[in-house]
Parts: sequence; C-alpha cells; structure tokens
Amino acid sequence: MKTDPPDTGQGARVETFPSLGELDTDKTLLIVDDDKPFLSRLARAMEGRGFIVTAVQSVAEGLAAIAHEPPAFAVIDMRLSDGNGLDVMSELKAKRPEARAIILTGYGNIVTAVTAVKLGAFDYLAKPADADDIYAALMATRHDKAEVPENPMSADRVRWEHIQRIYELCGRNVSETARRLNMHRRTLQRVLAKRAPR
Repeated sequence: MKTDPPDTGQGARVETFPSLGELDTDKTLLIVDDDKPFLSRLARAMEGRGFIVTAVQSVAEGLAAIAHEPPAFAVIDMRLSDGNGLDVMSELKAKRPEARAIILTGYGNIVTAVTAVKLGAFDYLAKPADADDIYAALMATRHDKAEVPENPMSADRVRWEHIQRIYELCGRNVSETARRLNMHRRTLQRVLAKRAPR
C-alpha cells in the first residue's frame, strides 16, 4: 500500500513504497504490447538490465503467460488489439498480489491510467516511454511529487493545445481533425483561427 507522509510545506511531497522484498531477487517480467517493434526493443533493453522477459502481444497471450507462471513484474499497454490491458493486470494481481504492474497509456488516456493505479497498478507511464523510465518505475522505492505550479495551464489552453496537436497529426486537414475530435468543422475552424488562450 502506498503511503503519503504529512506534507511539511517544504518542497515536494515524497510518496514512499514498501521494499521490494522477494521481488528484489525474482526478476521475471511480462511485457504485453501489440506494437511489435516497441515490444522487441523493450524486451531486449530489460533483458540487458537483468530481467527474465516474457514478451507477448495480446490480452489472451498475457493471461496465458500469467496462468503458466505469474511474474514478479509486468509492463502492460492499456489498449491492445484484442481488449484492455487492465484485464491482464487484474489477473496478475489476483494470482500474485505483490507483483508490480506498470500500465502504459497513450496521450489522452491519463484519467483512465489513474483509474488503473486505483485498481492495483503500481504506476502508469504515458507513451512513448523509454526503457530507463520503465525500469525506474518498476524498481521505485519512492516518488517525488512536484508541488502544484503557481500558474498552471488553464483548461482552455490544455484543450487548445490538444486540438492543435491532433490537427498537426492529421496533416493539418481540417475535415479529418474535426472527425477525429468529433467536432463540427466550423467550430474547429473558429478554434484554429484564434490565438492560444492564456
């Protein structure tokens, strides 16, 4: 169970986790991701860090791997071709409650990832995450929580930046961007014509 010490008001709060215990010697790692190039790169990188890796590409394969031998660690993509990575995480926690499962999530799914942590994930990382970030998250003994910034980005600015990002990813095609964002084309054009909100 994660525990928060009292906030002393002096800098960032620190979130402390239980020691790794038996996980310190059991380096079995399950990676579930349907992006094959990423899966191969990450598997090689984690093997280089001493893990015994099982790499699979689907919910079904992940569940089968857990049924065969529940690993000490897991890195699971939330959105898989045959379902939701949370099903794999839930099965792992049922079979091996002390296991550490890291959920990988794409842009725009952070709220769902937070839910994953509440359901038992040890942590979540937004993609693209590199092997160093993933290793640090798996082996973490503490998290430093940054203080709330004095002038956080406004909700309007966050929305504007998200729209701009999708617009660029769609090759600056207004119709395609509107379709992807489920917005009326004219509404999108008005947003694109405005300056960034403060």
